[in-house]
Amino acid sequence: MNTEQTLREDLAALYRIFDHLGWGELIFNHITVKLPGDEGHFLINPYGLHYSEVTASNLVKVDIEGNIVEPTEHFVNPAGMLIHSCVHEARHDIICIAHTHTTAGMTVACQEGGLRPDNFYSALLHGRIAYHDFEGITVDQSEKEGLVANLGSEAMMMILRNHGLLAGGRTVAEAFLNMWVLERSCQIQTSVDQTGVQQIQVRPEVLTRTEELTKIQGMGQPTGSLEFAAMKRIIEKKDPSYKN
Repeated sequence: MNTEQTLREDLAALYRIFDHLGWGELIFNHITVKLPGDEGHFLINPYGLHYSEVTASNLVKVDIEGNIVEPTEHFVNPAGMLIHSCVHEARHDIICIAHTHTTAGMTVACQEGGLRPDNFYSALLHGRIAYHDFEGITVDQSEKEGLVANLGSEAMMMILRNHGLLAGGRTVAEAFLNMWVLERSCQIQTSVDQTGVQQIQVRPEVLTRTEELTKIQGMGQPTGSLEFAAMKRIIEKKDPSYKN
């Protein structure tokens, strides 16, 4: 069972992994993890710190209303609180949520057709992506209802149109893998688009078998567990201070 300390270390590691992969955005964007218990508390990064500065101990604990519930010298990003609080409140199956503004992710988010299921990775996500229309900086409380409605009861990934990417998971590891596959899908789509040549479409019958084929590839392991563990080993060698 995950303890708060374990989740703190895993979340801090995920911030360092995102930084390692070049998914940071100055001091902006956010990843959260919901803590065990009925209080609805979750952890978020201190607003003003770079992802490379996030550690297990400086993560900020907040309640579902966005109130900081433990002493800290830091404060939190209002936009992050709006997005994450409403998703955590509505979707109890989603433990970890990540939001990015990567170049590839924002490029696809700005395209009218969104993510097309025509490359290896985007085919894996066929039928699994939700969309939410742009309403400006996400600090208006009235946007919560639309965010939750558009995400629905099953989707773990959402493209925020004109904005960026959102990925969740039942574990930190699953959220990481969902974001990695979503990001790679966007990278490949934007790269292929730049060639200007006619693209090969994936046959519909292949798309319908995606979930079945993915289960075979996963060999019964918890989703994302092997991939997240591998990236944590890289971060551990690079800078183990995330555990402080």
